[in-house]
Amino acid sequence: MTRPPASSETIRRRMSRAKRRDTKPELAIRSGLHRAGLRFFVDRPPLPAHGWRRRADIVFPTERVAVFVDGCFWHSCPEHGTIPKNNREWWLQKLDDNRRRDVDTDRVLTEHGWTVVRVWEHDDPGVAVDQVRSIVMEIRRTP
Repeated sequence: MTRPPASSETIRRRMSRAKRRDTKPELAIRSGLHRAGLRFFVDRPPLPAHGWRRRADIVFPTERVAVFVDGCFWHSCPEHGTIPKNNREWWLQKLDDNRRRDVDTDRVLTEHGWTVVRVWEHDDPGVAVDQVRSIVMEIRRTP
C-alpha cells in the first residue's frame, strides 16, 4: 500500500513529528511502574527468537507480560478514533490493517504463553499502572 502524499504542509509536519515511542501516556505509565518498584524493558519485541519484529511498549520478559499503550488515532479507539477526510480510502485501509495486526499480535503472544495488556492513551495512567502491577505480581506469586 503506497502512502499518498500529505494533503498539506501542515499535515506533513504534524505526521512527521508523531512519536513512535516515549509518548506522554507511555512515560506516565512507565514512571508509575518504576515508582512501584517494577523493572522492565522498553520498546522491545517480546518474541525476538521467533524472528518476530512487532514491539511492545513495555515488556516484562520473565513474567511474559507485554504492555501496549495504543494511540487513539492509530489504533482506532471506539471513543476518540477518527478517519481523515483527505485520502479517506487509504486511511480506512491503513487503520483497519493496524487493528488486524493488533488482534494478530495478541493471538500470537497468547499462544506463546504471554499476557497481553492493552491500554488506550486516554486511560488514567494510575489505573493502568495498578492493572499491570497486579498482573505482574500475581504471575510472580504463581509457582
